[in-house]
Amino acid sequence: MTTSAPLLIPGEGGRTTTVGVAALALSLLRATQAATVACLPWVGRDDPKSADGAAVDALRGGLRRLPGRCRVAIGEGEKDDAPMLYRGEVLGTGAGPSCDVAVDPLEGTRLCARGQDGAVSVIAAAPPGSLLATPGWYMEKLVVGPAATGAVWLDRPVGDNLTALGRALGKPVRALVVGVQDRPRHQELVAAIRQAGAAVALFGDGDVMASLRVLLPGGDLDALIGIGGAPEGVITACAARLLGGDMQGRLAPQSSHERTVLEATGASFGPEGLGTVLGLGDLVAGGDCVFVATAVTGGTLLSRPRPGPTGVRTSSFVSTPDHPCLFVDGHGPLGEH
Repeated sequence: MTTSAPLLIPGEGGRTTTVGVAALALSLLRATQAATVACLPWVGRDDPKSADGAAVDALRGGLRRLPGRCRVAIGEGEKDDAPMLYRGEVLGTGAGPSCDVAVDPLEGTRLCARGQDGAVSVIAAAPPGSLLATPGWYMEKLVVGPAATGAVWLDRPVGDNLTALGRALGKPVRALVVGVQDRPRHQELVAAIRQAGAAVALFGDGDVMASLRVLLPGGDLDALIGIGGAPEGVITACAARLLGGDMQGRLAPQSSHERTVLEATGASFGPEGLGTVLGLGDLVAGGDCVFVATAVTGGTLLSRPRPGPTGVRTSSFVSTPDHPCLFVDGHGPLGEH
């Protein structure tokens, strides 16, 4: 597949160069585009496992061709007993930079199965050892944009955080809009946000894309709060790094089995163990990272893929240290992956 926007850094004399993990951005984009195309036959078919399997196979195929070497640090699938790229799996040709990746080949599997907006194929990459590699499946998250960096803290009461957020953004609390995933576990959180005076924007699946609505300039959300997938949390942390925002997380096991898995691995990230608040630097160490998302079913930020007589046009968002905010239209033959 080819894209309509270059991901290379201009150099002297008209030459172009790429630096570090950013050199892999175009190949990572091609991998998510391939996953998107592979999902298209399953959109609206009410067969989430087949859609997920197609995305996983295509993304794995793309990463095998990566001109470097990548290790899967954290990936989606285990908590849903779904097809997945395995933690520790190593892919790529080896002829280039090495990186760790956090992946969700099909975020919003149910959205894809129902033909609803919001499903994407998404991946983040960073230097080896710099991504949180937890076996945990769920994470409590707090995401804010650049203007509110350092203003909020996950351990504070919701009302106090919203007051601080409003002060940082120059808004009254009643003007704030907070994104929360529509889940029974968030009933008390939603009530607390509304009691503090802010509005709640509920979304079904896909908290990575909801987080972009917080992090991007002109986004329609002022914060994202709540418990979602741990892989998506690490992926979102890369986007927050690149876009200048802030994020905190805390592992939030939702079952005795998940807690047992975490405790069996000796997972402890501070004096409070699983209750430790993880800052942005704990989730992704340093800003040399890449974030890529390609729409499977379209949505607020990205357009739905458009099959045509010569192939499929895809819509992607790419963020690198030198190009933090690229919206990319791609085109490739139907069925290429």
